[in-house]
Amino acid sequence: MEFDIWYSMVRCSNKDKLNLLKKFKNTKSIWEKFCNNRLEKTDDKNTMKLSYTLKKYWDENKIKEIKNILLSKNIGIINYYSENYPENLKPFEDSPSILYYRGNIEKINLNKNLAIVGSREYSYYGENVTSIISREMAENNINIISGMAKGIDAFAHRYSLQANGYTCAVLGSGIDVIYPYVNKTIYYKLLEGGGIISEFPPGTKPYPYNFPLRNRIISGLSDIVIVIEASEKSGSLITASCALEQGKDVMAVPGSIFSKKSIGTNKLIKDGAYPFTTMEDIYNLLNMNYREKFQAQKNNLNKIENKIYSVIEDTPIHIDDIVRVTKVDIKRLYEVLFELQFKNHITCLSGNYYVRISNSI
Repeated sequence: MEFDIWYSMVRCSNKDKLNLLKKFKNTKSIWEKFCNNRLEKTDDKNTMKLSYTLKKYWDENKIKEIKNILLSKNIGIINYYSENYPENLKPFEDSPSILYYRGNIEKINLNKNLAIVGSREYSYYGENVTSIISREMAENNINIISGMAKGIDAFAHRYSLQANGYTCAVLGSGIDVIYPYVNKTIYYKLLEGGGIISEFPPGTKPYPYNFPLRNRIISGLSDIVIVIEASEKSGSLITASCALEQGKDVMAVPGSIFSKKSIGTNKLIKDGAYPFTTMEDIYNLLNMNYREKFQAQKNNLNKIENKIYSVIEDTPIHIDDIVRVTKVDIKRLYEVLFELQFKNHITCLSGNYYVRISNSI
């Protein structure tokens, strides 16, 4: 464990670290060669320079501190040759040599994996699509991979967990650093029913330059990457770019041409990404049989509920407009709206707007 911890602290290119690990097969052998006076007189200057770099990160006090954190917080550590290292990551030359994890990561190697990423600034449309996809995948034992960011990422984890599916978050911080902290509830639920992964040592702050590195792991773990919503400069486009470099299929959800939140996804489609329009699109790319579900919803609405429900569509409508169209007394209207929400037919948005809930695509 000590040598893996040390190697995770070494700052040099992931490609160089992985090549070195592949050559020596384990981190202890690397340490013995470069940090324990095993150099030969015939070794060249590059080897001497590498030895200096590796020695610089051998800090016994820091290693002991991290080891205590791992033991006290039930954090696991694996390297490229560990049995439960994610198989999907192995083909890439810049794969992480060392990974820290919490929760269950074995399921990553057992099922298909779908990455869901998107904007932190989301629309109701984006949340609704994320909810439907995440729940559907959970029902079919397809894992959801995302980055636990605010917005679409958080919804992907949340709705997968609600449907008793497996989901794994890849962090751009240390495994014990909850970022953003607003997602602390999701973090702890992932410990119970999912998994959390980071290549950064415990205590590492969420530095901006960590996230592009994090994104390559999200795409690398996944069989498909689907971008739900993305502005022109959204970080989720970096994940899509990583996926393309790794030879992965990329999907994007079409959005309104008037929405800034869909500029990135619409451009992805224009540039050749697969458009997501039905669940069958995902199953086709995963080479899985798709059987359309015809779940006839019981019409459990009475006459006045049907009247109001028919007015509320996929586009949000203000309560004043519902009153104007239905001519229903405002007090009675609020009662019916509450019933429709309780039956999961509609939802209330901020500003007294209501919108119909879609339960399938």
